[in-house]
Amino acid sequence: MRDKIEAISQISELVISDMYFEDVLRLIVTITAQVMKSNICSLMLLDEKTKVLEIKATQSVSEAYNRKPPLKLGEGIAGRVALEGKPIIVHDVKRDPRYYNKEIAERENLHSLISLPLLVKGKTVGVLNLYTSELKEFSEEEVKILTTIANQAAVVIEKYRLLVESEAVKNELEARKKIERAKGLLMEEFGINEEEAYKRIQRYSMNKQKNMKEVAEAIIMTAEMKKKL
Repeated sequence: MRDKIEAISQISELVISDMYFEDVLRLIVTITAQVMKSNICSLMLLDEKTKVLEIKATQSVSEAYNRKPPLKLGEGIAGRVALEGKPIIVHDVKRDPRYYNKEIAERENLHSLISLPLLVKGKTVGVLNLYTSELKEFSEEEVKILTTIANQAAVVIEKYRLLVESEAVKNELEARKKIERAKGLLMEEFGINEEEAYKRIQRYSMNKQKNMKEVAEAIIMTAEMKKKL
């Protein structure tokens, strides 16, 4: 039991670390597999647009498992867990009709499985899967520990999502500022109004297949070079 508590403590430290997102997820599944004596532990993320679950991290060295196809929401065990937002325990995946990829289970000697949802504010963002090479009855204590780990993994994912969103907002504001400055330069140089200046940037962007921020940066750079000459 002590080693399991230490594992939770280790994963808690990862939540607030500055490591890369993928590295944190990989360490989470590695620590979980070690402490639970699992031969395969994987973390799948749900694509919000396509409603598909894909393996994002695993400590497995099995090429067959690592390359297994994505699951649609509601498909297989993991897909059902993602859809319902509740954990599912399977005593023997080889015999459970809900389980896909039985060939991989045979090849990798997979038996019992516990699959838990990664929940952020009640919304499923992924699934944590843990397999054993022997038939196993997961105790209530083990389920609680794995639920805690799944919750911590969900915090990491939410933290990363907010970081990405924050960066996107920052980039958007930066782009707007540059476009506004570029418009002002065009208005001053050609004696045109704001609407016409915007349309010129937009047309050039479409013709040259560049985004408007890049066009604005080029206009600003050209104006600065003219001042220096």
